[in-house]
Amino acid sequence: MVYYDKNGIVIRDLQPSDAQIITEEEIAQGWDATIDKYEMRLRHQTEGKSIALVAEWNGSVAGYVNVYPDAKSGAFANRGYAEIVDFGVLEKYRRRGIGSKLMDIAEQIAFSFSDVVYLGVGLHSGYGSAQRMYVKRGYIPDGSGVWYKDQVCEPYGDCCNDDDLVLYLSKQI
Repeated sequence: MVYYDKNGIVIRDLQPSDAQIITEEEIAQGWDATIDKYEMRLRHQTEGKSIALVAEWNGSVAGYVNVYPDAKSGAFANRGYAEIVDFGVLEKYRRRGIGSKLMDIAEQIAFSFSDVVYLGVGLHSGYGSAQRMYVKRGYIPDGSGVWYKDQVCEPYGDCCNDDDLVLYLSKQI
């Protein structure tokens, strides 16, 4: 399904061929990427657990995001709230409005399921632009503190500033 098609940006459902393209592009930019994550997103989409989206820029795969209408993990798990998961725009396509449009569509889909949408954002500097974007879009911290490996990190507890260290943010219609 195509959700948006204007000014060189197309937002559509993730297709099996996209998984390999995204994986290769992430490896080319120096990320530790495997196809497993995208194959899982395709499975979840097929099973009706999520809506997996891809953004194209002038015909090339440029970004991705997933919406889970009734998330089963994180700060708002099992409350009937939609979660936006694994948002990314490949480095060579950034600063073209692709990420903003991808988030617009993801939020529209999420809000069709619930009046609250949430997401977890990493805390290391690699997530800096995403952190700023989410705040500008009206997301606020949920108040549960920092999470590490899908659990609240207790005060003064041990954690590592890796991709598993996140802060959950939410936005209400």
